[in-house]
Amino acid sequence: RGEVVNMSLLCVKVKQGKLHGTSDKLNTYVTLKVQNVRSTTVTRRGNEPSWEQDYMFEINDLGKGLVVEVWNKGLLWDDLLGTVWIPLRTVEHATEEGAGIWWNLNSEVLTNGNEICGAKNPTIHEILLDTYYELPAEIPEDEAQYLIEHLHSINVQLEQEANEDVMHLKSYPNQVESSLSVLQNYSTCEDLDCDFTRDHNSPSIKVGNGQVKQLSRLTDLNIKTKWTRGKGLSGSVESRLPPSPTSRIGNSLTSYSEGSESDAVYDSTMESDFESRTTVFSQQQNSQGDSPCCSQSNSSCSCAFHDDLKMELEPDGSYSHTSEREYMDEEVVCTKSISRSRWRRVIEKTHLTSQDVFDASTLSNLKTPGGAGSVLYGIDSMPDLRRKKTVPIVRDVTLAARKAGISFGMTTRTSVNNQELKLHVYKKTLQALIYPISSTTPHNFEVWTATTPTYCYECEGLLWGIARQGMKCTECGVKCHEKCQDLLNADCLQRAAEKSSKHGAEDKTQNIIAAMKERMKVRETNKPEIFMLIQAQFEVSKEDYARHLKAAKQSVLEGTSKWSAKIKITVLCAQGLQAKDKTGSSDPYVTVQVGKTKRRTKTIFGNLNPSWDETFHFECHNSTDRIKVRVWDEDDDIKSRVKQHFKKESDDFLGQTIIEVRTLSSEMDVWYNLEKRTDKSAVSGAIRMKIAVEIKGEEKVAPYHVQYTCLHENLFNYLTETKYSGVVKIPQVKGDEAWKVYFEDYAQEIVDEFAMRYGVESIYQAMTHFSCLSSKYMCPGVPAVMSTLLANINAYFAHTTATTNVSASDRFAASNFGREKFIKLLDQLHNSLRIDLSKYRDNFPASNPERLQDLKSTVDLLTSITFFRMKVQELQSPPRASSVVKDCVKACLDSTYRYIFDNCFDLYNQLLDQSKKQDIPREEQGPSNKNLEFWPKLITLMVSCVEEDKAAYASILNQFPQELHMGKLSAEVMWQLFAQDMKYALEEHEKHRLCKSADYMNLHFKVKWFYNEYVQDLPGSKDAVAEYSLWFEPFAIDWLDENEDVSMEFLHAALERDKKDGFQQTSEHALFSCSVVDVFTQLNQSFEIIKKLECPNPEALAHFLRRFAKTINKVLLQYAAIIAKEFSSHCSKEKLPCILMNNIQQLRVQLEKMFESMGGKELDDEASNLLKELQANLNGVLDELSYTFATSFQSVIEECVKQMNLELYQMRGNGNSSTNRNSAAIDAETVLRPLMDLLDKNLTLFAKICEKTVLKRVLKELWKIILNVIERKIVLPALTDQSGAQMIFSAAKDLGQLSKLKEHVIREEVKSLSPRQCAIMEVVLATIKQYFHAGGNGLKKTFLEKSPDLLSLKYALSLYTQTTDTLIKKFINTQSSQAQSANGAVGEVSIHVDLFTHPGTGEHKVTIKIVAVNELIWQTTAMFRPFVEVHVIGPNLSDRKRKFATKTKNNVWSPKYNETFHFLLSNENGPESFELHVTVKDYCFAREDRIIGMTVIQLKDIAEKGTCASWYSLIKNINMDETGLTILRILSQRTNDEVAKEFVRLKSDTRSSEETT
Repeated sequence: RGEVVNMSLLCVKVKQGKLHGTSDKLNTYVTLKVQNVRSTTVTRRGNEPSWEQDYMFEINDLGKGLVVEVWNKGLLWDDLLGTVWIPLRTVEHATEEGAGIWWNLNSEVLTNGNEICGAKNPTIHEILLDTYYELPAEIPEDEAQYLIEHLHSINVQLEQEANEDVMHLKSYPNQVESSLSVLQNYSTCEDLDCDFTRDHNSPSIKVGNGQVKQLSRLTDLNIKTKWTRGKGLSGSVESRLPPSPTSRIGNSLTSYSEGSESDAVYDSTMESDFESRTTVFSQQQNSQGDSPCCSQSNSSCSCAFHDDLKMELEPDGSYSHTSEREYMDEEVVCTKSISRSRWRRVIEKTHLTSQDVFDASTLSNLKTPGGAGSVLYGIDSMPDLRRKKTVPIVRDVTLAARKAGISFGMTTRTSVNNQELKLHVYKKTLQALIYPISSTTPHNFEVWTATTPTYCYECEGLLWGIARQGMKCTECGVKCHEKCQDLLNADCLQRAAEKSSKHGAEDKTQNIIAAMKERMKVRETNKPEIFMLIQAQFEVSKEDYARHLKAAKQSVLEGTSKWSAKIKITVLCAQGLQAKDKTGSSDPYVTVQVGKTKRRTKTIFGNLNPSWDETFHFECHNSTDRIKVRVWDEDDDIKSRVKQHFKKESDDFLGQTIIEVRTLSSEMDVWYNLEKRTDKSAVSGAIRMKIAVEIKGEEKVAPYHVQYTCLHENLFNYLTETKYSGVVKIPQVKGDEAWKVYFEDYAQEIVDEFAMRYGVESIYQAMTHFSCLSSKYMCPGVPAVMSTLLANINAYFAHTTATTNVSASDRFAASNFGREKFIKLLDQLHNSLRIDLSKYRDNFPASNPERLQDLKSTVDLLTSITFFRMKVQELQSPPRASSVVKDCVKACLDSTYRYIFDNCFDLYNQLLDQSKKQDIPREEQGPSNKNLEFWPKLITLMVSCVEEDKAAYASILNQFPQELHMGKLSAEVMWQLFAQDMKYALEEHEKHRLCKSADYMNLHFKVKWFYNEYVQDLPGSKDAVAEYSLWFEPFAIDWLDENEDVSMEFLHAALERDKKDGFQQTSEHALFSCSVVDVFTQLNQSFEIIKKLECPNPEALAHFLRRFAKTINKVLLQYAAIIAKEFSSHCSKEKLPCILMNNIQQLRVQLEKMFESMGGKELDDEASNLLKELQANLNGVLDELSYTFATSFQSVIEECVKQMNLELYQMRGNGNSSTNRNSAAIDAETVLRPLMDLLDKNLTLFAKICEKTVLKRVLKELWKIILNVIERKIVLPALTDQSGAQMIFSAAKDLGQLSKLKEHVIREEVKSLSPRQCAIMEVVLATIKQYFHAGGNGLKKTFLEKSPDLLSLKYALSLYTQTTDTLIKKFINTQSSQAQSANGAVGEVSIHVDLFTHPGTGEHKVTIKIVAVNELIWQTTAMFRPFVEVHVIGPNLSDRKRKFATKTKNNVWSPKYNETFHFLLSNENGPESFELHVTVKDYCFAREDRIIGMTVIQLKDIAEKGTCASWYSLIKNINMDETGLTILRILSQRTNDEVAKEFVRLKSDTRSSEETT
């Protein structure tokens, strides 16, 4: 046997062919064979035939193949042109038909036993086929109303079933629990999509040739069913209601539309099924009080779904449900979750029990248990909750108490208790068995010559020929064509006896009767088991048995001599007739013949789908007669008239159907397929007739089909209940016809003989057996048999053939079984299967492989029911089997979760030790606020359930791989339910916080593990952000708060240990001490815990990282602050300062690594900014430490530079330039020796013990200090308090300062650098730069060369060699903001300046007019005598007048002068190289004049205009930049240059101090 897979819908479209041969000789059709189904296309002429016909097949075995045969019709027989074999495994899935594939036909087939397994020897013929498995499609919403009307139409047939079901289920109170939600949500299951859909525009489905079908009418039953709610709450049916309608199975589908009660129609078949599954609940009080959901008195709460369902017996004896409100008036949505309600009870209990023992100190002790660092331990960040062996989670009250075979009384079994009918059936069965049709006497044919025109008994055609025209039986005398002799089915002995009796041949009659008696005696002797079985089945005594057997034999012997019946036949219409006329149409009429009586309908001209509606009456006196119905095309031309002279029938034959009279019973409305009469006939279509028969003596007897139902049901009931004690015995038969075998040998022979004798179709037998099995569908092996039966029933009704255009729905409607009866049966079965699937763990335990196969077959049966509804009933959108199974699985998982939640501790103990069984009180089974023990156990049980679903059930329920995956669905449902409970639990824990934060973190890791292991890859979770991290966010923040305190304690302890050990290096390769390692080890452990949370919610993760960033910031800043506070005290030590700086640098390095591990650029902005700010702060601390450390060497460096200065002073002589260049290197070495000794000693040590970054920072600081000291001590010494002429003038006034003058002169001599000294200093600076570069191991060359300190020194040295005029010119050109001051003005002066350049000599003449001074700010106690002094400053003025002064004004603070002065400037430089320095002074006799204010006027500002008159603000002192100050310092050392001394004095002047009273 091939691999059994899910039921799939194979779609095949036979498109066209390319055949080699002449067109007029090719009249081809195609047959399709797959599994046990065969379909045939219409016939098409030509070598390029186009069939364009669609076919659909149910496939449940991919190991087989599709066989496609192309046949060419012949006169006598058809020729096979070739075969194509397509393996079913190679067919792909698609949603719509495609272009198809051209296949070569093969001349030979390969077989394996009786099965075709391949084809070989390709021919030149080709056929175009499109094959694919159809995928499910979506459901149109506008078809719901149609389903409402259909479901409502069958609501009236359930009264009797409901009464029986209620009585059945009183012993099964626990069956309802998991099915409530399923029934609730399937009230409108018809609006779901179906598994298989087809395009509405596709060709109509045609039914195939087969047994005739008859329509039996059923009497409708009325039933009143009302759904109500009771007032009490039963704990046994407590269900978990979702917080929203969409979080459970189809709550939104409880009604098709809103606004009216009539719209909220509940499927009555489901109601009946629910009744049959529901015990009669009694009102009882919950042991724990009222419903938690309805604990508050709120009448609007819609939790009444939990209310008891009460059944009341109405006066007429039927059951009805009553309540305060209609069940479907409103949507059942609980406004308060069961989870929250359950937790309310737990919290109240915890609160009461903890009042006496809990106080604030307990909480403080919980925060940091075990001292510093213990918060990091006891957290399992990588749990694995799988067990080596899973335990099936099955309730204590399971289906084990339910006997297999006890059902809800699915169908009415009235025949079992109808004794009168049973007795009649028993008699008829004896007649069928004692002289069975299967062993009738064959005819004894011989060739016979007719002397008169004779017609064939079978086909009624003329026996043509001069002699030896046909065959004649020597016993009974029946005559027929040679080709028709095998078609005769009349028993020769019975026919001979009847004929002899009619002709008075008594001797011959007695001989024949004797032969028949002998045959019956042999039958009774050879098959006694059959008669014993039928006797035991109908419980007939031996005496009655003998009497009934004798009567049966006599009935057989009498034959039809006393039999007569009246037959009423109404010819209604026909469809799909052949076109015989040249016009493409036909003129059909019908002939009906019973025995020798023949009737004819009127002719309908030019119509292939005619309607006659004519009735004929016949009397029949022979049960072996047949009703022959033939359709003809009336012709009225010359050809037909000629035929009339030679043939009995001159019109064209359109088809016939032959009905055995003995098979008629009661009334029938049936479509009959038209069949061929000879091989030459071209026939298609079907004819519909109503036939009513009234048999003499049996006017009140049930029809044969009802009798067969009685026989089959009683035989099934006897074998199952009596002989095999409730077990269904499955016959072990294989082959394509195995589905037609229902019982073991003797029982099967009984039903077959009865069906053969009385014309019961095989499809009726199959439907009857399916009905019987439906009451035992839970027995082992039965679902598989039922699935196979229904698949073949579907194939019979749904598959099209080339000979009829009758739709599958019409063909099914004509079934003798009864359309409504079978639909109701399937609806009830569908509901029951759904309920059982919703408890698949109980009904199909994973430990029982046999039951697992039944589970698979149950799903296949559901799929076949869906196929039946879509293809046979032709409903547009029946419920999809995948959706039904999925919702049932969800319901079971919901129930399973509720069960393990309520019995968590008990089940967990059993899981660890399956022999362990503890009786734990129910109130202690649930969660608690005092601890978290419950939740890890619950997760472990959930894992066990999911693993069991994956391991055991996923491979079984694999029929819908694209829509249902058991492992994924199990994880999804478990997680949804767990998430609700966990969320509400943590909300309550957040209020009390009675557990350790580490316990919450452990639980967080377990929840995360379950989510990552089972949930995150689910389709609904891939693009969604998990919320579980938000549940634990408050507790994770608490843990981080505690972790910060632990980290601070850890920090202080680590520093104390390190300080005690003297900050020793951790190893010879590590340049930092242990405290850094300890601090970051603790921080990394903390971060690893955060990282292993794998928080999927960005918001929660950002919150965690922000909080942890604050911890890092606090810890590292505290570390740096402690180091910085004590650092200065360690600078005198040799290595310790470097190690401490290395520690700070290592903090920066580790912080950068942690920043990257926390997300780097993707890190939350707040946390990122905080860590970046921390990095900057640590960088500042390191700079501060480096500066402090380098500054500790400043006094030593100053001493070394002082010695360098002395050495340099010894080299003051100028000499020639070449001598200076040659000796500069030697002299520089001599000068540098004191400094190099110091640097060699220390920098070598620094290079060994300092990290590279720290070393560079120290070198930078030392570099700056050395250059600054050289600049300050050698190159640019600071200006004296009184310099130049001021010192001389002051010394002249006070002879007591001559010694000071002498010291000043000496100092000035020392300050001045000669060109040789400048050259030496340039070499010194280059040497120091090279030393600090250290061949790339020190500071970078670019840093050294671009160092402002070095550039300043070099610039100063370059200025030393320039003349005074050049320096003054550079000063004027670079210092353009001398008159700007931030100290405010002390007055203003009005000056008019004219600039004239002589055109001949090029000399410049500057005329300056001092107009007035205004608003002088000056305080003095003596007489105030202000005057204005004007200096011209510029190059080449040593031999020219450079100064003018106005007259003084007495005690006037806004004096007016109006004095004009003239300056003559050389032509060597332009006006832009000169400026006017204006000073306002207070004249003082016998002492130095006091300066009030000054201003500078640069001639470049007025050179373009030539004249300028303006007020200029007076400032306290001249403003200059570093370049100006450097020039000033250099010029201040040229004490022998009057111009330089005057320039230095003017630019160094500041406002004198004012006199105050």
